[in-house]
Amino acid sequence: MAVLALVSWLITAGGGLYLLAVWLIEYDREFQTATATRLPIPVIGTHALLAVTGLAVWSAYLVLDDDRLAWASVAILAFVTALGLAMAARWFRARREAAASIQQGGPSATAHEPVPPERAFPLPVVVGHGIFAAATVILVLLTALGVGTS
Repeated sequence: MAVLALVSWLITAGGGLYLLAVWLIEYDREFQTATATRLPIPVIGTHALLAVTGLAVWSAYLVLDDDRLAWASVAILAFVTALGLAMAARWFRARREAAASIQQGGPSATAHEPVPPERAFPLPVVVGHGIFAAATVILVLLTALGVGTS
């Protein structure tokens, strides 16, 4: 189960890095006065940094088989999850507002008006990232609890 957690974490990280790349490509400081991002830079940075740190700690757990490292990974994942859920809630709210604006005849996604960079996130990638993140949390927690070990 520990190796399955690692695979799930790597897939989650891949999706997260893709979303981060999209956000960085779309982010334009000049337009932020007109339409600020709903995902603050410190939150995105902390989320990514903690997730990578947790992955490194989990990898160390797999190599060293030290239960303290497994529990450290659980603690790190708790913070990563909290930040991720906060960002997801803000992203879904912004996405819903954008859809309502388009239905009411407001600026479309193809207009030359500035839009928050997270509007470019592909829905399947966001959903997949969330599903694999949830699976990772469950697998890491079950491994730390010793479920499935003999």
